[in-house]
Amino acid sequence: MRQTFQDNLSELEQDIFTMGEMVCIATNRAVKALKEQDVEEAKRIKHDDKYINEKRWTIEEKCINLIATQQPVATDLRELIAVLNIITELERMGDYAEGIAKIAIKIGDQPHVKPLIDIPRMAEIAIDMINKTLRSYAERDDKTARLICKQDDEVDELYTQVYRELLAIMIEDPRTITMATYLLWTSHNIERIADRVTNICERIIFLVTGEIEENVSKY
Repeated sequence: MRQTFQDNLSELEQDIFTMGEMVCIATNRAVKALKEQDVEEAKRIKHDDKYINEKRWTIEEKCINLIATQQPVATDLRELIAVLNIITELERMGDYAEGIAKIAIKIGDQPHVKPLIDIPRMAEIAIDMINKTLRSYAERDDKTARLICKQDDEVDELYTQVYRELLAIMIEDPRTITMATYLLWTSHNIERIADRVTNICERIIFLVTGEIEENVSKY
């Protein structure tokens, strides 16, 4: 039974990698669609979010079946709870990517109020964080998980910069308020993706050490 559990856990880890890749692709596609003002692509991204949701529920169902059939001990339960937490965070990241696609649809072909330079950079960092975090989870590497949290500070700094620039644009020309607000929402969504990644890192640290550490990026 123990080997069966380990085999199933390995399968769950692969499912998590697949889901994480789906989230990374969706985020990248959404920001690209926004930058290139590709409304049709944004509509496809919005539609495809259901596949991320379906993946989450499939993984959750597998976890429930394992709990019901394999009689997991304390350490096994910690593993399964980590899986459930990780897929919840990934699913929310997918929602943020979908939100960016919805913003791209709202903006349509109307000109952006500022060049999209910092927002794609934020997305690039957030996607890198996701990929590193999933590897950290697979390797049970709490040290790398702590380092990944530091990247959240980079995203926060870029978000603050975007916020200030857009606020200045709105003050200078109130006619830009709607379009600038859309970009604010976009940058906020990416900032939240990075925050969700830090939540996963904290879960990895707990999984490895048994210690609960919050706000890791601040230490």
